[in-house]
Amino acid sequence: MKARATRFMVALPPLGWIALFLLAPYCILLCYSFWSLGPFQQILHHWSAANYIHLLTTPVYLDVIFRSLRIALSVAFLSLVLGYPLAMFLVFHSGRFKRLLYQAVIIPLWVSYLVRAYAWKVIFGHEGVLNTLLLWAHVIHHSLGFLLYSPFAVMVTLTHIYTPFVVLPLVAALEKVSPELLEASSDLGSRPWQTFLRVVLPLSLPGVVSGATFAFLLSFGDFLSPLLVGGPSSIMIANIVANLFGADYNWPLGAAVAVVILLIVLALLYLTDRLERRWRTA
Repeated sequence: MKARATRFMVALPPLGWIALFLLAPYCILLCYSFWSLGPFQQILHHWSAANYIHLLTTPVYLDVIFRSLRIALSVAFLSLVLGYPLAMFLVFHSGRFKRLLYQAVIIPLWVSYLVRAYAWKVIFGHEGVLNTLLLWAHVIHHSLGFLLYSPFAVMVTLTHIYTPFVVLPLVAALEKVSPELLEASSDLGSRPWQTFLRVVLPLSLPGVVSGATFAFLLSFGDFLSPLLVGGPSSIMIANIVANLFGADYNWPLGAAVAVVILLIVLALLYLTDRLERRWRTA
């Protein structure tokens, strides 16, 4: 009895913190999403699903949601394409420079997000570093206008910012691959690419899923990069939420959009959790 009371007292502070700062805001957000906005910007406590109906039947909001999904999926894929070889090199080929290279991956996380996003604005600008270099080398005759204020710029910026979040779980997963398995595969006559496909990749799939999930979720809810390097064609769902809560003062509709984002995130987390459990029991 005393042990049970002790466990309860130990668990009470974190449970209280979760209830106060996580569950309560979500409940308030959910309530707001079913309310409506009056003619004088007042919030009417009339329960209705009108906000969700408006959200799911308005092409503008649907376009932004699908654009956000496309950009987030692209960032997750590009981060894996760039991060997996880097993680492989760090784990299997870096030798005595492993710690130094590992720190080089982590150091960008110490730099302000704003600085890293703004750096790409300087690079992709009409008179930025990239256009100036290409003009100087006579590769192009006019500045490339599609580089900045476009979905391309948003994807590149987000990929640069969130690739370290993919590399870290990949490194953790690859470090669990036993060198003895690699030696056994080589002794049995497998070529390096066969060893990778049959041994390394399957064992590193939990890291792949975790890294891709990090990149997708962080990109899907990103607000600043579309604001800095994106344009009207690159607005993402987080910008819509900020605008509804800010300039438009339409909190009920903003809450409905936020709830939809939360449902998408929860669905993805549930899917990745099921995949990881299946791989662990396989």
